[in-house]
Amino acid sequence: MSELIIWTYDWVPEGPRGFVRDLRLRWACEEAELAYAVRTIPFDGRETNHLERQPFGQVPFLNDGALEIFESGAGLLHLARKSEKLMPPDPVGEAETLQWTIAALNSIEMVTVPWWFLNICGDENNGLTGWVGQRLDHVEKILSEREWLAADRFTIADLLMADVLRVPKVRALGDRPATEAYVARVTDRPAFRKAQADQVGLFEAADAKRPA
Repeated sequence: MSELIIWTYDWVPEGPRGFVRDLRLRWACEEAELAYAVRTIPFDGRETNHLERQPFGQVPFLNDGALEIFESGAGLLHLARKSEKLMPPDPVGEAETLQWTIAALNSIEMVTVPWWFLNICGDENNGLTGWVGQRLDHVEKILSEREWLAADRFTIADLLMADVLRVPKVRALGDRPATEAYVARVTDRPAFRKAQADQVGLFEAADAKRPA
């Protein structure tokens, strides 16, 4: 039995299926061919039912034997240390991968998530739109000049950046052909398709167990 265990919710509503962030860890394990298991915590009561393992009541979190890690970014970096398929071992390749992994979280997702939240709450012209557009334009320029973000090949930096950029509302904000081609290329990888199908399948199977 694998010592890697990815924890997620036992069910989520239809909207977030395929986007819950345990997918990032599933995807990384599939890319690296790391054996893993998936276990669940109840969606109901999620705000308080697992605070001892995730202090913000979120998913995913990861077990690797006795080691416990929360936050998807931290989990990805841990998995990347296990496989050169996710991060090169040489200092330059590793540094490039690390900086773009952090950029995906800190420079892009940090802006797109609050913008997206305000947007779905009805504030379509919220003050973050210009900021998001500017950040996405920077990424567009970079992706028009290269196929991958780091080390001239796929790494966890691409996994994470593509996962941030593939949100439909983010993709629809402006015309950025290089970014669109990048997201399509990265999410066409077999490891992503399997990870997404497995996550959606878990939540769909749980529908029958929910109260009517």
